[in-house]
Amino acid sequence: MEIIERKENPLLNRVELSFQWDHSNGPTPSLIEMVDAASKSEPGSNRDLVFVKNVETRFGMSRTTGLALVYGTEDSAVLEQEFVRKRHRRGGVAGPDEGQKEPEADSGESSDDSENGGDE
Repeated sequence: MEIIERKENPLLNRVELSFQWDHSNGPTPSLIEMVDAASKSEPGSNRDLVFVKNVETRFGMSRTTGLALVYGTEDSAVLEQEFVRKRHRRGGVAGPDEGQKEPEADSGESSDDSENGGDE
């Protein structure tokens, strides 16, 4: 990852990094790879407070450009929209939806498997 422009934004307590990534020998980098590279390029940053936006890869080219926003505190990172924060969330508790989906899937799969096995 190559940083094209680094802009400090003290009003929003963040650093804005415009980047380009040449990936001629591989696929387009994943979101996790871009977040990791941006956090490494900004010393003392917290990976959980790095958000990558405006990512573009031109058709037929192996160059990706984008914008990485590195926030200083969790309070300042609240400025990011909820869907962006969810997309960047790593591991941990995913919320009540995940807990509700798992039991339904397990009970449905086990009963369907037994019914299908008995009929055949």
